[in-house]
Amino acid sequence: MIVLGIETSCDETSAALVRDGRKILSNTVASSLEFHKKYGGIIPEIASRMQLETISGVVESALKKAKIKLKDIDLIGVTSGPGLLGSLLVGISFAKSLSLGLGRPLLGVNHVYSHFYANFLTGEKIKLPFVALVVSGGHTSLFYIRDFDKIEVLGETRDDACGEAFDKVAKILGLGYPGGPAIEKIAASGEFKKIRFNCSGTRDKLDFSFSGIKTAVLYYVRARRLSMGEKADISASFQEAVIDALVKKAILACKMKKVNRLVVGGGVAANRRLRGKLYAAAAENNLNCYFPAQSLCMDNAAMIAGLAHQLFKKGYRSDLTLTADLN
Repeated sequence: MIVLGIETSCDETSAALVRDGRKILSNTVASSLEFHKKYGGIIPEIASRMQLETISGVVESALKKAKIKLKDIDLIGVTSGPGLLGSLLVGISFAKSLSLGLGRPLLGVNHVYSHFYANFLTGEKIKLPFVALVVSGGHTSLFYIRDFDKIEVLGETRDDACGEAFDKVAKILGLGYPGGPAIEKIAASGEFKKIRFNCSGTRDKLDFSFSGIKTAVLYYVRARRLSMGEKADISASFQEAVIDALVKKAILACKMKKVNRLVVGGGVAANRRLRGKLYAAAAENNLNCYFPAQSLCMDNAAMIAGLAHQLFKKGYRSDLTLTADLN
């Protein structure tokens, strides 16, 4: 079964062809990130306009790379949410047009859930059930996955998402946008023990809070003229505190659900420090920890196509009334 995936939830425009939910035949991604950098964040209007201009070419490129013709597609999977409204509607509208024109079934997919599915596209054979940690610019959540359509929310951020906190701290330090890669790079030369930052506590043990630590960094640097060395130390200390919170709660979730498999996804999953600390903590607690390939951490259509395949097999379908789901 060949699935065409379409992903336009934020600033990326992506199309992919995936066979049988596992084998990536092509995965084309075009980003408008360069147009957003000077604003220090994503401008929704810019993102949706670029997606409207590029989606046809991106899909054509994905088909060409996969050596697949439109008539050979069995299913069209598209991100239906969450994300930016204008961006989502570009992808959904294009997918519905293809579905109607080709007479092929359509299926809307939750792109947060698809992040953990990225791990199934790397050849790993991961048994169900498992705990999933999804960490990105817009979401930080823990899930208990009994099946691809049986997903329980265990914990989520009560304010800023993890990636959002990285962006804001990078802006405070003048490191540019996006903040995650900028902080990770400079933190490598810093000393995380020089300054102590902590993430705020939450009522629920598995929830997250990152707004407090962002504010703590702001107060710390206020009225100071910082050298690059000091910025490195602040970045390292901030990054360490955030990662420690992610690791602690992810391991706790596995213990509470009595599973020995932890699956990680989302843009922040590309952070090497997070990978190293989670692998180490998992080993100490006799857990198996899985991360997707670096190229599959960011939003992409291959993960949409893969999860669409699994849900389609279970009988899920969408029709031409499909619209954006912002929740």
